[in-house]
Amino acid sequence: MSLFQPLPSYKITSRDKTLNLSQPHIMGILNVTPDSFSDGGQFNGVDKAVAHCQQMIEEGATIIDIGGESTRPHADTVATTEELQRVVPVVHAIRQHCGDSIWLSIDTSNPKVMQAAFDAGADIWNDVRALKRTGAAELAATLDIPVMLMHMRGEPTTMNNLAQYDDVIGEVSTELTARIHEVISSGVNKDKIIIDPGFGFAKNYEHHCALLSQLSKLQALQLPMMFGISRKRFLAEVLTNSSAQAMQSTQAIERDAIGTAAGIFALQQGASIIRTHNVGMMQQAVALWSQLSEYPH
Repeated sequence: MSLFQPLPSYKITSRDKTLNLSQPHIMGILNVTPDSFSDGGQFNGVDKAVAHCQQMIEEGATIIDIGGESTRPHADTVATTEELQRVVPVVHAIRQHCGDSIWLSIDTSNPKVMQAAFDAGADIWNDVRALKRTGAAELAATLDIPVMLMHMRGEPTTMNNLAQYDDVIGEVSTELTARIHEVISSGVNKDKIIIDPGFGFAKNYEHHCALLSQLSKLQALQLPMMFGISRKRFLAEVLTNSSAQAMQSTQAIERDAIGTAAGIFALQQGASIIRTHNVGMMQQAVALWSQLSEYPH
């Protein structure tokens, strides 16, 4: 099989915008939190957040994913008022300084935060809990915006204890399918759904290897896919388990090269959106993949 299979022909719409997902898109991560595992505290404050957003747009991001609550293992829950204060001013400022063409995604499970962010100009709801909080699915249906449904078991405080699978790709697919049916029954349009396999959530090293190597099987769900593995512990574990001891990573930022390679591997298996901290590096790799895919194989 060729490494350069065309991406599935999907598109998403939000407000009066359409995003063509038959070509790859890079989602730049903008954490406005003090405690995210990789870049917590770096972009707190509206000015720093807008500047980083502008940099990611210049480097090739078409989507900016704004998060005001860390979902790393054992992370503390953030009060609604605090999350609102972190996220909403940033959305307002990005719309003011960067215009309407950039797509803004909100990484939240809180319906009140999503409503306020939508009112400020956000386009996409990225929810690691797959709209399971009270009123979330109903709000997504009312707003009629794209939603990213991620696979996870439990909560960030309990998920590592639930990483038990006989067939990880089969069980992730089955559990995502069940959740998709539930949110559709709550009024969410299937054309608005994007799936996220949930790397880093309720999965161990072996599960990640199996999931990444068989990611193409999730195309059977017939929905666009977002892939997010940037700087996660699994990447460091890969390096630790390799023979290249000099390449072992101790800092999250040192995992960008292997994360970029994983992103291209996901692209080859049908993921349309690659979520990353390092937009410039990912864009270079995507540019090569896109140009090579135009040649006969």
